[in-house]
Amino acid sequence: MTSPSAPSPAAGAAHEIVIVGGGAGGLELATWLGDRLGRRGTARVTLVDAARSHLWKPLLFEVAAGSLDSYADRLEYLAQAHWHHFRFHLGRMDGLDRARRVIHLAPTLDERGVEIIPRRTLRYDTLVIAVGSVANDFGVPGVREHCAMLDTPEQARDFHRRHINACLQAHARPEAVTPEQLTVAIVGAGATGVELAAELHDTTRELSAHGLERIDPDKNLRLVIVEAAERILPGLPPRLSTAVLTRLHELGIAVHCGERVVEVRADGLLTASGTFIAAGMMVWSAGIKAPDFLAGLDGLESNRINQLLVRPSLQTTRDDAIFAFGDCAACPLPDGKGNVPPRAQAAHQQASLLRRSLRRRLQGRSLPTYRYRDYGSLVALGLFSPVGSLMGALIGGSVMIEGALARLVYWSLHKMHQTALNGYYKTVLATLANLINAPNRVKIKLH
Repeated sequence: MTSPSAPSPAAGAAHEIVIVGGGAGGLELATWLGDRLGRRGTARVTLVDAARSHLWKPLLFEVAAGSLDSYADRLEYLAQAHWHHFRFHLGRMDGLDRARRVIHLAPTLDERGVEIIPRRTLRYDTLVIAVGSVANDFGVPGVREHCAMLDTPEQARDFHRRHINACLQAHARPEAVTPEQLTVAIVGAGATGVELAAELHDTTRELSAHGLERIDPDKNLRLVIVEAAERILPGLPPRLSTAVLTRLHELGIAVHCGERVVEVRADGLLTASGTFIAAGMMVWSAGIKAPDFLAGLDGLESNRINQLLVRPSLQTTRDDAIFAFGDCAACPLPDGKGNVPPRAQAAHQQASLLRRSLRRRLQGRSLPTYRYRDYGSLVALGLFSPVGSLMGALIGGSVMIEGALARLVYWSLHKMHQTALNGYYKTVLATLANLINAPNRVKIKLH
């Protein structure tokens, strides 16, 4: 195990902090460190990501349903780097050399497969890995071929186009619509699956108002959620699950719990009980794993879903110069009963801790430890239903909040993220501009 103190860079060279992953936590950390350390020359901060722009991942279900324009809400990494005194490298990490303290970046290709940026390496003194998670297909046959994933804005936009095209086709020939043609089956009743189902319920009803009146949402459009656990939202408190299930039933969304999908076919899902659920479109949100390249990355410890094992300081167990946080890290809970759950609030808390940790590391001081605080759970259930919420440690207990209050809390989480990236005044001005422009925006994208 290496020393917890920071390594000494070459004479005259700034300490190199490299952050891999521009998700919510990684981008917030790079922005803060750039403003505090990069601006003063105390350290050189570099952010690496395979995408060119950032979109808050909890919004992807809205992109998939067509209620959010991802292009309007995205933030360009190069611009953020320029404004906040850090560097941005476009690339996908695919290797690590701990002895030389360099990371390897795969070649960057365009849509035609033409190389834009060649393979290269980046040196670090401190490395922070925050590459998030991807959908876990658990080796189920047919998932990759027939299911949409919602890991990236591109995947969400692709699903939305398929859904809109299916509706346009059904509108053009309503007499030829089959029962499964406009059925969307969602595998996994976690937050993403539940929120997507509720949002699709809302947006498909907007289609009639936009000229697709030959489609009857209650007759032609069917939404189905399939969950292997005995209840929806299995990672959240039962009381919240019950409240959300009631809302889903009110929306007419079919829910099948205790049904494990064993095969995905072009025309539907087969479960372990032998039930076949016919569907023209399928979404897989049944679980997550860290990206495959993390498994055994140059000797770092990882678990069965590729998460890097970290100590409470968020340093990896075998290298003090490497930190990991968010969905790609397995950080033990203080009571030793499992790991910190892969939730946005955990990544935000860990990014806040690392702000202090990396400054202390530069000073050769001991590092603070992370203690997870559960501030509750929020589930968005579209326009026609309120948002159900269970707030926890904020009030020293738990209480259900619904309706306008819960919707306000859910909205405020995104605003907190924007404030961390853009500052208070820019966020306020952007919010006011969006409110003023709201009457000119359609409620669903048709392209």
